Amino acid sequence: MNNSRRTFLYSVTSAVALPFLPSLGLAAPAKYRIAAPSSTPPKRMVFLGIGFGVTADRWYPDVDLEGAKYELPKLLKPLSRHKDDITIIQNLMHQYSADGHAGSTFWLTGANRYAVAGQSFHNTVSVDQVAAEILGTDTRFTSVQLAARGAKNDGHGPGLSLAWNRSGKPVAGLDTPVAAFHRMFSNDATPLAQRQKILNDQRSVLDTVLSDAKAINRKLNKPDANKLDEYFQSVREIEIRLAKEEKWLAVDKKKPTKPLSEPGELEGIEEIRMMYDLMVAAMQVDASRVFTYRMPANSMIQSLGATMSAHTMSHYSEGERRTVSQNRDTAHAKLLAEFFDKLKASKEPDGSSLFDHCSITFGTNLSSVHTLKNCPTLIAGGGSGFKHGRHLVMDNPKTPLCNLWLSTLRGSGIAAESFGDATGVIHELFEN
Repeated sequence: MNNSRRTFLYSVTSAVALPFLPSLGLAAPAKYRIAAPSSTPPKRMVFLGIGFGVTADRWYPDVDLEGAKYELPKLLKPLSRHKDDITIIQNLMHQYSADGHAGSTFWLTGANRYAVAGQSFHNTVSVDQVAAEILGTDTRFTSVQLAARGAKNDGHGPGLSLAWNRSGKPVAGLDTPVAAFHRMFSNDATPLAQRQKILNDQRSVLDTVLSDAKAINRKLNKPDANKLDEYFQSVREIEIRLAKEEKWLAVDKKKPTKPLSEPGELEGIEEIRMMYDLMVAAMQVDASRVFTYRMPANSMIQSLGATMSAHTMSHYSEGERRTVSQNRDTAHAKLLAEFFDKLKASKEPDGSSLFDHCSITFGTNLSSVHTLKNCPTLIAGGGSGFKHGRHLVMDNPKTPLCNLWLSTLRGSGIAAESFGDATGVIHELFEN
């Protein structure tokens, strides 16, 4: 890559004021080296989004039983063996969420979709991508986005994940266990020289489009210039990805301690279970340290015997819809408990477990039907230094959910000054 092109990319970066530049690997030649193993187990983050709310009057613990003396609701009883290692928080919400059909879209961002005049949709960076800028510098994959197949789930399209980049654009996800398995663990049989040529060809395309864009930049009005800045940002992200692919080009992918076979065509419960297994395996080989999973909805309840859609189920009252909703909640609790079991059983070199250094959030932006208050929120793991085994009820029923995202970042050692509409960290999470 020539110096003039690199300088141009830097100037574009300055124009859009992208933070955390050193952590993205653009400031030093060290980005071309594989980091040496550390004796300190790394921090990791996992965000698990279920969508379509919960059975709200049965999912939350009794609001009058706060602290360590709370009882897990019947729907969450499969998590009983992990009760001391989880925390359930009530009264978190996003002040700008007003669309009950777009809960997952803003769950990890807290953005105001109408923040830009004249636009009916706007999003901002998701918390996982902020974390990935720091935690993902030394791993093959800066972050891993797992998704559900849209055609069989919530209609949002295949591969749509929970993650959004610095430009507020969606980050594509791996929407089947097969795709995730091959991406994270299968080595490319294409000869190294051919793979290098493919990368160089891609860079040549970038050189061309950047040159063309630079030529017209001075002729644009402000709105078009802003659009071009977004374009530059997208190109820059491709540049970063290509540089990282080059860094790992000749390094074989590691195999987990317990070898995994290629998954079959799984759906629903078994699909979720396999995605959890793949995340554990990826942590074992340190393939990535940041994960999001937009979980299947329709296929999940159908694997439990339901014939309705998840959207229909979410509009429950008494009767079959409520039964399906409760069965879904309990099945999620069982799968989550199994995931925690495997993280606790997988040991780091110092004898601690993956669970001890992982921050896990399970929830959604929607409580039930179209209600966007009191977002269902369950957190676990020791990665952010939270004191678990408690039920927290925020005094303010409109406490920003972004306060949790900011707490998770700072507790994991990421010096984020702010995030979204956060008013500060949730101090109770760090107190005994």
